[in-house]
Amino acid sequence: MLVFSRKNNESIVIGDNIVVTIVDIRGDKVRLGIDAPLEVPVHRREVFDAIRRNQDPPQGQCALLDPPPPSSPPASSAPQDPRQPEVMPDLSPSIENQP
Repeated sequence: MLVFSRKNNESIVIGDNIVVTIVDIRGDKVRLGIDAPLEVPVHRREVFDAIRRNQDPPQGQCALLDPPPPSSPPASSAPQDPRQPEVMPDLSPSIENQP
Protein backbone atom coordinates (compact mmCIF):
# COMPACT_ATOMS: atom_id res chain seq x y z
CA MET A 1 0.00 0.00 0.00
CA LEU A 2 1.28 3.42 -0.93
CA VAL A 3 0.73 5.98 1.88
CA PHE A 4 0.64 9.75 1.34
CA SER A 5 0.63 12.66 3.77
CA ARG A 6 -1.55 15.52 2.54
CA LYS A 7 -2.89 18.73 4.05
CA ASN A 8 -6.24 20.42 3.49
CA ASN A 9 -6.79 21.35 -0.19
CA GLU A 10 -3.87 19.18 -1.36
CA SER A 11 -4.37 16.40 -3.92
CA ILE A 12 -2.97 13.19 -5.30
CA VAL A 13 -3.34 12.03 -8.90
CA ILE A 14 -4.06 8.42 -9.89
CA GLY A 15 -3.24 7.59 -13.49
CA ASP A 16 -4.03 10.36 -15.95
CA ASN A 17 -7.63 11.06 -15.01
CA ILE A 18 -8.36 10.60 -11.28
CA VAL A 19 -7.68 13.32 -8.71
CA VAL A 20 -8.27 12.82 -4.97
CA THR A 21 -8.35 16.08 -2.97
CA ILE A 22 -8.45 16.58 0.79
CA VAL A 23 -11.54 18.77 1.14
CA ASP A 24 -11.79 19.05 4.93
CA ILE A 25 -10.19 17.68 8.09
CA ARG A 26 -12.20 17.74 11.32
CA GLY A 27 -10.75 15.81 14.24
CA ASP A 28 -10.45 12.19 13.13
CA LYS A 29 -12.62 12.68 10.00
CA VAL A 30 -11.18 13.45 6.59
CA ARG A 31 -13.45 14.49 3.71
CA LEU A 32 -12.19 13.55 0.26
CA GLY A 33 -13.21 14.94 -3.11
CA ILE A 34 -12.74 12.51 -5.99
CA ASP A 35 -12.70 13.69 -9.58
CA ALA A 36 -12.95 10.66 -11.87
CA PRO A 37 -14.48 9.82 -15.26
CA LEU A 38 -18.09 8.61 -15.19
CA GLU A 39 -17.03 5.15 -16.34
CA VAL A 40 -14.86 4.69 -13.23
CA PRO A 41 -17.01 3.51 -10.31
CA VAL A 42 -16.15 5.17 -6.99
CA HIS A 43 -17.71 3.83 -3.77
CA ARG A 44 -17.08 3.85 -0.05
CA ARG A 45 -15.69 0.45 0.99
CA GLU A 46 -18.87 -0.67 2.81
CA VAL A 47 -20.99 0.19 -0.25
CA PHE A 48 -18.56 -1.64 -2.53
CA ASP A 49 -18.68 -4.72 -0.28
CA ALA A 50 -22.50 -4.67 -0.28
CA ILE A 51 -22.56 -4.44 -4.07
CA ARG A 52 -20.16 -7.38 -4.32
CA ARG A 53 -22.26 -9.45 -1.87
CA ASN A 54 -25.38 -8.77 -3.94
CA GLN A 55 -23.60 -9.77 -7.16
CA ASP A 56 -22.27 -13.09 -5.86
CA PRO A 57 -24.63 -15.96 -6.80
CA PRO A 58 -26.02 -18.06 -3.93
CA GLN A 59 -24.26 -21.40 -3.41
CA GLY A 60 -25.32 -23.96 -5.97
CA GLN A 61 -26.41 -21.29 -8.46
CA CYS A 62 -24.43 -20.35 -11.53
CA ALA A 63 -24.57 -16.62 -12.30
CA LEU A 64 -24.43 -17.26 -16.05
CA LEU A 65 -27.00 -20.06 -16.20
CA ASP A 66 -29.38 -18.90 -13.48
CA PRO A 67 -29.38 -15.10 -13.39
CA PRO A 68 -31.36 -13.55 -10.54
CA PRO A 69 -34.82 -12.27 -11.43
CA PRO A 70 -34.89 -8.60 -12.42
CA SER A 71 -35.77 -6.24 -9.62
CA SER A 72 -37.52 -2.96 -10.09
CA PRO A 73 -36.77 0.10 -7.95
CA PRO A 74 -39.53 1.40 -5.69
CA ALA A 75 -42.06 3.56 -7.53
CA SER A 76 -41.10 6.65 -5.51
CA SER A 77 -37.42 6.26 -6.30
CA ALA A 78 -36.15 8.40 -9.17
CA PRO A 79 -32.93 7.44 -10.93
CA GLN A 80 -29.98 9.01 -9.14
CA ASP A 81 -27.24 10.82 -10.97
CA PRO A 82 -24.15 8.61 -10.51
CA ARG A 83 -22.04 11.74 -10.02
CA GLN A 84 -24.07 12.87 -6.98
CA PRO A 85 -22.47 12.08 -3.61
CA GLU A 86 -23.96 9.34 -1.49
CA VAL A 87 -25.96 10.97 1.30
CA MET A 88 -25.64 9.50 4.75
CA PRO A 89 -28.61 9.93 7.13
CA ASP A 90 -28.11 12.30 10.04
CA LEU A 91 -28.04 10.02 13.07
CA SER A 92 -27.33 12.76 15.60
CA PRO A 93 -30.01 13.34 18.25
CA SER A 94 -32.54 15.98 17.36
CA ILE A 95 -32.47 19.14 19.51
CA GLU A 96 -35.59 20.75 18.02
CA ASN A 97 -37.94 19.70 20.85
CA GLN A 98 -35.60 20.33 23.74
CA PRO A 99 -36.28 23.34 26.04
